Amino acid sequence: MRFTIQREAFLRPLRLVAGGVDRKQSSQSSPILLNTLLQVQDSHFSLTTTDQEIELVAVGKLETPAEANGAVTVSVRKLMEVCKTLPEGANISFVEAEDRITLRAGRSRFMVSTLPVCEFPNLDEQVGKFRISISKKNLRLLIEQVCFAMAEQDVRYYLNGMLLEVNKGYIYGVAADGHRLALGKAELCKVDSETFRVIVPRKGILELQRILDDSEEEIQIILGNNHIRVITNDVQLTSKLLEGRFPDYHRIVLTDGDKIFTGCREVLKDAFQRAAALFSDRFRGVRLRLTEGYLKILAISAEQDEVEEDVEVDYVGNEFEIGFNVKYLIDLLNVIQTERVKFTLSDSNNSARVEGVGAEGGVYVIMPMKI
Repeated sequence: MRFTIQREAFLRPLRLVAGGVDRKQSSQSSPILLNTLLQVQDSHFSLTTTDQEIELVAVGKLETPAEANGAVTVSVRKLMEVCKTLPEGANISFVEAEDRITLRAGRSRFMVSTLPVCEFPNLDEQVGKFRISISKKNLRLLIEQVCFAMAEQDVRYYLNGMLLEVNKGYIYGVAADGHRLALGKAELCKVDSETFRVIVPRKGILELQRILDDSEEEIQIILGNNHIRVITNDVQLTSKLLEGRFPDYHRIVLTDGDKIFTGCREVLKDAFQRAAALFSDRFRGVRLRLTEGYLKILAISAEQDEVEEDVEVDYVGNEFEIGFNVKYLIDLLNVIQTERVKFTLSDSNNSARVEGVGAEGGVYVIMPMKI
């Protein structure tokens, strides 16, 4: 392998695939998983990383065709450090020889060890034939609306990710952690008439969010029984899927209640953040007391510190009180984008439904807590 490339043209795809490296792996147990597979063919090159659960492939173009084609695996961390320390606009030449690759830029030379290409793992290429397309912007917005509610290391492993469901020209994203549920939807550009649902693991969703931007570029998604693949112009992500039966979110989001109030999202969020300022990480319960025209926020910390604040809301009805984890309230108000929000409640033992007012967006369900 022998080729030359400008620093920025190599660094951008390298950053795109860096998330595919399993940082929990030690260099002794699985050294190959700390490497990227660098492949060069004529005027094109690709970088691949994997942790055997997800795989990221970024492609790029060489201004000058390679002098010699080839493939090699190199430490992602070392490549990143070398490229970041070189000056902007520098041209880097890569030359592979035996078990090392030499990088030259100006008067700098780096000789980095490599590992055999045959040891680099590949995910199953058979990812399925059901294809949909969606804009980067819409998919990113869908993920942002929902991903905060994904569980982390829950024994119910199917909650450690996001359900993606395709139906009637829309893709729905659902996440739940046992205390809250988030539902969002986005319109597809192209879709078959078939319905489909898969559960994408947490890391796959977070890496997908990282590589998406707010452009209208149309991207392809291929869904299968074991994998999902997302293809953009410059990067491809493949992720294994989680097995299991996701909770029936249709039944959960149909939360009914006769106690409904609306309020200014920013005012409510600021009030909840002030209430949370007194709490330790382990105790974050607040009581919400509804009276006609007002919401009173009350909290007492474990150290017996107290906070009380009245917020004007649109509410007509009997006095009512319910408790919530204030962190969960702040999380959902951070992702709702409308000026006003609507809360629908029934009693102090049942979940509440929260959604934006005046625009189509996410729907959120949050369980109460005893205080």
